[in-house]
Amino acid sequence: MTFGVGSLRGNGAVVDHRLSRRHLINEFHRGRLRQDQVCDAHPELIRAARNVGSAATIACPICELPELKLVTYVFGPRLPSHGRCVSTAKELQQLDARPDELTAYVVEACVSCRWHHLLRVLPVGRSNRRVRASS
Repeated sequence: MTFGVGSLRGNGAVVDHRLSRRHLINEFHRGRLRQDQVCDAHPELIRAARNVGSAATIACPICELPELKLVTYVFGPRLPSHGRCVSTAKELQQLDARPDELTAYVVEACVSCRWHHLLRVLPVGRSNRRVRASS
């Protein structure tokens, strides 16, 4: 058996990172991590969150301000190597209609304190729809 990128896709399943998020937040609140260790988002992520991110339904778990945004990036064939930042539901639907196997990453980012965390990884594209339908 070989280990390749295809084996990471999880057969079209959504990968949820809530447990690792909760652990990191708990470690911060227990004082085991400093704020500068968890609030280190890249400036481009903060720019995307500020300009095209959608508002989260909860406050930032670190600074507790209502500045938390959700940003979705899609990676795959015939997309830029740095991925494509999706700003609307319509744009995501268009990418989902493509025949390529694409992967979407949903990241939360606080534009106030620069907290960020990967929330979910999900398959996008027509070939993934076939896998989901057969499950």
